[in-house]
Amino acid sequence: MNRPHVPEADALLGEAIPVLDHGFVRLVDYLGGDARIVQSARVSYGAGTRTVREDAALIDYLLRHAHTSPFEQVVLTFHLKMPIFVARQWMRHRTARANEISGRYSVLPGDFYLPEPDQLRPQSTRNKQGRGAEAVSPELQAKILDLLKAGQERSYAEYEGILEDGVARELARVHLPVSLYTEMYWQIDLHNLMHFLRLRIDDHAQYEIRVYGDALAQCAKAVAPLAYAAFEEHVLHGRRISKSELDVLRAALDESTLRRALADSGLRRTRRNELLEKLGLDPEPAGEDATPEPTRAEPGA
Repeated sequence: MNRPHVPEADALLGEAIPVLDHGFVRLVDYLGGDARIVQSARVSYGAGTRTVREDAALIDYLLRHAHTSPFEQVVLTFHLKMPIFVARQWMRHRTARANEISGRYSVLPGDFYLPEPDQLRPQSTRNKQGRGAEAVSPELQAKILDLLKAGQERSYAEYEGILEDGVARELARVHLPVSLYTEMYWQIDLHNLMHFLRLRIDDHAQYEIRVYGDALAQCAKAVAPLAYAAFEEHVLHGRRISKSELDVLRAALDESTLRRALADSGLRRTRRNELLEKLGLDPEPAGEDATPEPTRAEPGA
């Protein structure tokens, strides 16, 4: 059987998506797409037995009900170039396979990250691990950029000098700053990539990794557009509500206003009833929505 291909993903293969000043995200390979998710969920059905609309409804159902294993059937492989400090955040996501360039075997290239001037901002007063919203003064921008560039050039020249003196590469590399670029091959399944994206393209994520998340999202959307649309709907732009918050919401709700808003929402009856159920309200009577239910996944999906 021929391997399924997604034309939009094929068009991205091997193309470097530029990120920051010297970085990139390159989709090297992928396995599966929306069709693979549907096939693995239905198990016994072959390709072409459902319409795109029904496939989309099934994928949406799977994601919003956290039936995640079918999404693990889709795998993406990337070639990445990023500053070392970004890579250290990246490696916190341990549900992937990575192979990074080694400073023990290779002389590391002298590419360093210099922030754009408007990214030089003071420490946030509200977020202990982030920067503020406003850039520092142009004078301070120039001073910091000059310091960073001079320090990077000096450290790399001294690194090369240490190597010329015959000291081992694995020792010489300790002199290099975390602004140095590194490269890796990174392979991850779609379910875990969605978890990565949920955290890393969030507004609270550090800018320098968020722009990589945007490039990864572009690739994920090309490989599995229906799955990515469901991810945007239920995960990326959705919000979790705690029990206490839900109690407050229930107390403040006007049920008649809610039901009128639901009737005008365009949501399927199953989606409307899911919301009513979350709020502890009676579902709508059957028969008010002629849209068929998506085919359920096999047990264990």
